[in-house]
Amino acid sequence: MAIELNHRERATLRAVAAGHAEISCSCEPDLFVDGLSCSDQTTTRALVRRGLIEPAPDGHTCGERVPAVLTAAGTKALRGTETVAAA
Repeated sequence: MAIELNHRERATLRAVAAGHAEISCSCEPDLFVDGLSCSDQTTTRALVRRGLIEPAPDGHTCGERVPAVLTAAGTKALRGTETVAAA
């Protein structure tokens, strides 16, 4: 079953797309927006598991904070051109 993104997921994707987010390199990543820890890590981890956001290609040392980037699927989902399957 496909679902649409909720308000929090869209807001998180917009912050990533605007270059305001960093993500920790971890199997349970944390997101930081404008240097502050994002309080909704459940949303962050769901977006990572769905393949919508990921760490920037450079730097992947465990625990390192790197820029968060949208994947191609994340860009499409943010534009509303595709729905995203539930995780």
